[in-house]
Parts: sequence; structure tokens; C-alpha cells
Amino acid sequence: MTFRPRLPWRRRPAGTPPGGLRCVELVELVTEYLEGTLAPDARARFEVHIDSCDYCGAYLEQMRMTLDVVGHLQPDDLDPEMERELLDAFKSWKTTGDA
Repeated sequence: MTFRPRLPWRRRPAGTPPGGLRCVELVELVTEYLEGTLAPDARARFEVHIDSCDYCGAYLEQMRMTLDVVGHLQPDDLDPEMERELLDAFKSWKTTGDA
């Protein structure tokens, strides 16, 4: 059984998401945000969303903790076979939602 901490529920009015950014869009931008390569306007929208969405704030913290634990890999650090396996796994996850 996986432990999932309960986050406080914060209802937002229907309409435009915080920062004009939907949660799924934020997830796609988190790597660029953490690497500091997000354009200034996108970074501002990202931070407005993070300040308003407890779930995305928790996701960002999980990603930061993961990077702290595993460190940072450079492209040459990864064995080509392992890279292929990871890319296949992510491709499957993206198309089926599994993995």
C-alpha cells in the first residue's frame, strides 16, 4: 500500500486556472522551471499557479526532493541500453497512462 499524504483541499472558482496555467501544463514545464530555462513570462505564470495550487506545489517539492536524492545525470552518464529502456517506458506511460 502506498502512503499518500492528504493535502488540504482548496476550492478555486470555475474559470481560468491560476496563472492561466492548467495543472497538466505545469507538469510539462516543471523541468524547465527547475533548470532555470523557463521564459520569464512563463516562469511568472508558473509561480502564480504554484502559489495557488497545493497539489502542484506538492508535486514541485517532490521533484526537488527527487533531484536532491538522485542528483543530476548528464546525457553521457546514462548507458545507451538503459536510455532506450527508459524512453520506451515513458513512451508507454504517455500513451497508456501506465508505468
